[in-house]
Amino acid sequence: MSSVAEEQKVSHRQMRPALRKPGFGPEGTASGRTRRGRALGLLAAVLVLPTAAGLTTVANAAPADTTTTTTTSAAPTTTDSDDEVLAPVDKTTVAETTKPKATTAPKATTTAKVTTTTAAPTTTTTTTEAPTTTTEAPAPPPRAATARSAPAPNQSIPGVSKVQWITDRRVALWVDSPAMGSPFQVQVLLARDWNAKPDATFPALYMLDGLRARDDESGWTIETDAASFFADKNVNVILPVGGESSFYADWLAPDKGKFYQLETFLTKELPPVLENSLRTTDTRGVIGLSMGGTSAMSLTARNPGFFKFAGSFSGYLSTTSLGMPQALRYAMDNAGGYNVDKMWGAPSNPAWAAHDPYVNADKLKGVSLYISSGSGMTGPYDQPSGIPGVSTNYAGMGLEILSRLTSQNFATKLNKLGIPAQVNYRPSGTHSWPYWQFEMHQAWPQVANTLGVPVDAPACAPGGAIAPVANANPWLGGCVTGEYGVPGGVAQDFRNGRIFFSGGTGAQVVAGMIGGAYQAIGGPGGPLGMPTTSETGTPDGRGRYNHFQAGSIYWTPQTGAHAVRGAIRDEWAKQGWEGGPLRYPSADEINTPGKDGAVQGFEIGAMYWSPANGANAVQGLIMEKYGSMGYENSWLGFPKTSEIPVKDFGRFNAFDGGNIYWSPLSGAWSVRNGPVFDAWKSQGYENGRLGFPIGDARDIPGGVQQDFQGGSITTAGDRGDLHFR
Repeated sequence: MSSVAEEQKVSHRQMRPALRKPGFGPEGTASGRTRRGRALGLLAAVLVLPTAAGLTTVANAAPADTTTTTTTSAAPTTTDSDDEVLAPVDKTTVAETTKPKATTAPKATTTAKVTTTTAAPTTTTTTTEAPTTTTEAPAPPPRAATARSAPAPNQSIPGVSKVQWITDRRVALWVDSPAMGSPFQVQVLLARDWNAKPDATFPALYMLDGLRARDDESGWTIETDAASFFADKNVNVILPVGGESSFYADWLAPDKGKFYQLETFLTKELPPVLENSLRTTDTRGVIGLSMGGTSAMSLTARNPGFFKFAGSFSGYLSTTSLGMPQALRYAMDNAGGYNVDKMWGAPSNPAWAAHDPYVNADKLKGVSLYISSGSGMTGPYDQPSGIPGVSTNYAGMGLEILSRLTSQNFATKLNKLGIPAQVNYRPSGTHSWPYWQFEMHQAWPQVANTLGVPVDAPACAPGGAIAPVANANPWLGGCVTGEYGVPGGVAQDFRNGRIFFSGGTGAQVVAGMIGGAYQAIGGPGGPLGMPTTSETGTPDGRGRYNHFQAGSIYWTPQTGAHAVRGAIRDEWAKQGWEGGPLRYPSADEINTPGKDGAVQGFEIGAMYWSPANGANAVQGLIMEKYGSMGYENSWLGFPKTSEIPVKDFGRFNAFDGGNIYWSPLSGAWSVRNGPVFDAWKSQGYENGRLGFPIGDARDIPGGVQQDFQGGSITTAGDRGDLHFR
């Protein structure tokens, strides 16, 4: 299997160890008798509440064999079919997905009229091809150990406490939030031309999650093909990660250890980071599902001019109508145990109306709007329950009915206000991810037109030496750019990675998390230079690697992807690469604090480099002892040797200021250069009568004493006296 395909699948398992939490929730399904009972109870409430509030009931929804598209102030769109057809979604594939035929984007006008047409959602097909790899190139021979070619690169971004490149065009940022008092993670899917046009800037599309948003990854990349779909789109996709039950609002009080101030974060704190460091413009759109759909409309209304496009997929677009505060209270308590009073206070608090999309609909004038929902009836992605029209996703059925009714009420008010909106009412479908993926595809032409980017990617095809490599690696997907120049050669971007070429290195594939690590260290313009191999499996079958002109990047599911270069790589290679004692790199190289040197973590220890000593490994219990003493900032200083075997299965490392010895019977202890060390040396070190040290040196009246297996050494001034047991 291709490294990248395997790497992506495993890395996805790392980033998301499970799908949505089981049980009731806007994005989940009910399971078990207790959850089914709660879901049915909510469903009953959903059927009653809208009637009491004067909303249209589900009995008046579109019949199951047609799709109702309501377009206010826009030319209607039609197809030749009345049947709703939605292709199954394969969440695990990384192969290219055929783009669906999208609904025509509305034309903005100043009149308000309602046109009802029938339109069939376009089928989306997803295929998975068995990945293959190019011919493996042999590993380059170890070079003579030299000093680093350059200091470790600085990956910092102002206002960001941590940066993690997941691929070459997907980056996770932990953005500082003074309002919340801690960093908040945002992942960005970078625009198609991010690499090809390094001076270009791109509009932003915010994508908001649902009520059960996780803290490790957005549901959009867990549950849909968003990463692949947007790979050929020229927008920066902004994915807030976390915010469970938050409604992306500024809360009145903290709850469950969190004090959400997400409106301030998204509209005030995040934009400067995106605009100053990620080449993002102030042209923005927002879409959201469920809770995120509510928030997309609310944030847009509350922040005039911030978003030019707003889309709600199955959102709750009236939050203050009769019964809705109680429904939100129940849902938020179920999704994480949050108290709705901490968000907006009691239902009489003005904060409720201030965040209600229906109440604030008049503030959406001039915004391109997209609204969609299903009917709650069994659709192509649902499992029938045996009751006609009712799926086994009982909670999803009730919640979609609630979304449909509030969306209809919201759209009716927009029409009365003369505000255009594209409204898509599907005749079936529950509150679940496959339908939101479908709507993401359908809404794209309207998003693109509003943000001023092309709907379709420009035509491209691999050529020259890149073409046969692309053809041999179909898992890369289609190209998304033409060839473009990079330092030392050319490159071409594909849906799932890049191919680099130069006359001296040939055409090589770099992708997945290795591609992310390569991007983080500067790509071909950084210290690694151009790739000299495509990604290749390690002999033990556990990891993957690419070699580059001045280093390598190694990846495993447990350690992630890390570059190894310079003298550290040379020594690591000399010791046997990943088959040596240190195993795989587990951290990036960093400069040592306080002293001129560098260190890189590995699974079984670390490799240190200093100008005087070169590169040497410290590992195991000797490493633990070294750390307890303060590493290179202690009197030991930098290591002068890697671990050296001695008698009785013992080991030692020599350091600037002394040695650390270890054996199974004695443990790990330091011996400082000076009288004690000289006296021990005179007896033959560990091979003499004293044996291994069994403790560190300690102060005694008038000197120092250190104990060994066969006795002790005491010092007075510069002399060491031996005492044998």
